[in-house]
Amino acid sequence: MNASVSAVRPSERIARPEALATELAACGWTARVHAPRGQPPSMHTRNPEPGAAALSEQIHAPRTDGTWIFRWPWADSIADNAADAAAVITRVLRAAGTP
Repeated sequence: MNASVSAVRPSERIARPEALATELAACGWTARVHAPRGQPPSMHTRNPEPGAAALSEQIHAPRTDGTWIFRWPWADSIADNAADAAAVITRVLRAAGTP
């Protein structure tokens, strides 16, 4: 594990995905934080629309070089703050035909 990542307090590491889960929940989305022992925490979110359960994703919030960023599982950046990340996630994972 990278020394800069391991030096981060566990409460600080979990706070980022929890903040995103809170933002998504405010939009009516399902969001659960996962914090397996010895691994970085992540957050799983799912589109709440009926029939859209397949529109879900695991979101990561790694800290690299002293900065935090929300990332898709394939490592593309989403945003560096929870509000912007929630806006992108709900737009990308919305059902076709949903405004």
